[in-house]
Amino acid sequence: VRAEGDTYQVVADVSQFEPPDIVVTTSNCHVAIQAEKVAEDGTICDTFTHKCQLPEDTDPLSVSCALTEAGTLVITARRR
Repeated sequence: VRAEGDTYQVVADVSQFEPPDIVVTTSNCHVAIQAEKVAEDGTICDTFTHKCQLPEDTDPLSVSCALTEAGTLVITARRR
């Protein structure tokens, strides 16, 4: 978790996954990133999981995420 001015940022490289394969959840100042790549035969061939705790002064309603064209997931949250 990096502090950038009045926001916090979490960055993850998920370039090996398609956008529908990526799930981001938040709960009690925790952020979880999960991604699974499913092969044509239905087996899971690649997974990614990352969990982190946001600082206590994070505004929980301000958490948002964006996926860059390069496959970098950027999660941002405002500081209170």
